[in-house]
Formats: sequence, C-alpha cells, structure tokens
Amino acid sequence: MTQTLTISLTGTTDLPPGKIAAIVTSLEMLARPPVRPDPPGLEAFSLERIGGDQLDRYLAMYRRLGERWMWFSRLVKPAAEVAAILADRGVETYMVRREGADMGLLELDFRVAGEAELAFFGLDEAVVGQGAGRWLMNRALALAWAKPIARFWVHTCTLDHQGAPEFYQRSGFTVFKRGVEVDDDPRLGGKMAHDCVPHHPVIG
Repeated sequence: MTQTLTISLTGTTDLPPGKIAAIVTSLEMLARPPVRPDPPGLEAFSLERIGGDQLDRYLAMYRRLGERWMWFSRLVKPAAEVAAILADRGVETYMVRREGADMGLLELDFRVAGEAELAFFGLDEAVVGQGAGRWLMNRALALAWAKPIARFWVHTCTLDHQGAPEFYQRSGFTVFKRGVEVDDDPRLGGKMAHDCVPHHPVIG
C-alpha cells in the first residue's frame, strides 16, 4: 500500500518509524568536459565488463561498497530483476580490477535515448585517496561520451559520501535539481546489516 507524507518546507518533518530520508542532489553535463590526466601510479588498475551471468559477483561488490553509504536499491529488488538490468544492452557495468581483485564498480545506464546516467560509481576503501576516483571518472566520461548522447547525469544524496557533490562538480557536472527521498529503512527488513551506516541510526 502506498503511503503519503506531507513535508514542511519551513521546518522539520517527523518521519514514521522505520523510514529514512535523504536530500538528493542531481547533477548533469551537456557536453564532454576537457580531458583530465590520470593520476600517476595507477597502471595496475583496469575495467572488466560484466553481465547478468555474474549477478553474485555484482551484488557482493554492490554490498561491499554500499553498506557504507546506504546503497540499497538493488538489494531490495528481486534477483531476477537485477540480473535483467545487468543483461540489458542499454546498461554497461564494469568491475574495477587491481592485481586480480575486484576493487570497485562503475555502472552506466543508456536506456533513455540521447543520455546516460552514472548509475553507480564506487571504490573499495583500500584504494580511496590514491587517485583512483579520478582514474575511474576519466573512464566513465570516456565511455559515456563515446555514445551519441547529449546529456550525462548523476544523482547523489546526503546518505552518500559528503564529498561526492564536490567531486562530481570538479569532474564537470553542474547541479540542476534537489529533492527529498523517503523510503523504508532496509536494515529493518534484513536487506542490509543492522549495524551498518551508523551515522544514520536505526529507528524502528
């Protein structure tokens, strides 16, 4: 059953128990920005494209990256639906590889004609701070703008890393919209560990 909530635009809105909320910031670019050089020392990094036949591998990385920041949209979908997304010709999903190990995830969604969405972009904590974020963004930009698109966009939220909006803006994206997203807390439904994302305590 669909529930509704009236949000105050000049103050605090109390959420029912079991709900979480985030401020969502959407960003876009309408032309490819100037190419930025890769940081040095990242020659061991590569991308490996994966598909629907590697669902378990995908979900393992999704959970590994996302339990820091409350990524849950793929965890609450039926497995067959996620596999179908990965198998869709309009979706390109890549594992970031370093020395034979999966270290991150890049997912580009081209299913809307003329545009691309940076659906998922994340790196393992072991490689954060080494320039790998710039390396991965350079590949995301190259892959996206190699297609006949006129718009590349992404959204982030206050559950994600606090530096994400600034990073995207440094990469050439411009903020165009802000919204409020309310959903069920996936930790209460067993879709994520109850003690993950401790900076957003469980209230249920």
